[in-house]
Amino acid sequence: MNKISAVVSVFNEEKKIEKCLRSLAFADEIIVIDNGSTDRTVELAKKFTDKIFSQENDLLKIDIQKNFGFEKATYNWILSIDADEEVSSKLAEEIKEKIENSVNGYYIPRKNIIFGKWIRHSGWYPDFQLRLFRKGKGSFTKSHVHESLSLNGKADYLKNELIHYNYDSVSQFFQKAINVYIPSEAKNYLDKGYIFSYADVIRFPLKEFLSRFFLRKGYKDGFYGLVLAMLMAFYHFLVFVNIWELNKFKDLNEEQTQKLIKKEFSRSKKELSFWFTKEKIDKSNNPLKKAIYKSLGKIL
Repeated sequence: MNKISAVVSVFNEEKKIEKCLRSLAFADEIIVIDNGSTDRTVELAKKFTDKIFSQENDLLKIDIQKNFGFEKATYNWILSIDADEEVSSKLAEEIKEKIENSVNGYYIPRKNIIFGKWIRHSGWYPDFQLRLFRKGKGSFTKSHVHESLSLNGKADYLKNELIHYNYDSVSQFFQKAINVYIPSEAKNYLDKGYIFSYADVIRFPLKEFLSRFFLRKGYKDGFYGLVLAMLMAFYHFLVFVNIWELNKFKDLNEEQTQKLIKKEFSRSKKELSFWFTKEKIDKSNNPLKKAIYKSLGKIL
């Protein structure tokens, strides 16, 4: 019989841990890995399980440290979940019904709640995550934050969502970005052989904004979509500024800087014009207007 070990990695999550663990009542065992919490996280977790293990926290290895919890699992299927996530009742039912011997893992759609709102576009949904896998077949192999779990074998997809209470505030976004994600992202670029380019400080943030807001239709999330696209653009700006710092703050003179700005902003203007024109094409019901907009798009 297939049985499930739910493995939860936590660090100072007293505000969210109970909701998370309560949603795991369907699992055959709950394993909590505490990464050095200093609040009431462990105390609250004891209401739901006695299988609580501790390890030192390493912010730059928060994913790969989860392997420690996978090793503690007793049963043949592992559900990996974070304290700010919750298994919906429909997902719990689907997991029980679907796990079978023909695959070694399942991708689960994740419903991101950001600043109190479900973000349906901007690349935040369905945000499939490989979280359910057969014991011994899945693990994290890279220390880079937010690397996907590696699976040995075939995977399938589930339909119902894992609910992710992502960012509660703008300050939390910046705190996580500056303390965890940005240093890890910068290191990952350099580990892959990236050579710093001044242009990328402008180019990559713009690319991220256009991708989030236009390509992945962030505008459909209203002002939330705009803010999140800009926040993610600023995040990428800080990643490349961090790489610039690691390159000992190598400078450009005034003339070189102005030339760089002129070139990249000219490119930016063309890209913005393209996307605004494309949106007009997509929204127009008038065949003549569509043809005109398409012609303008080709020119741009």
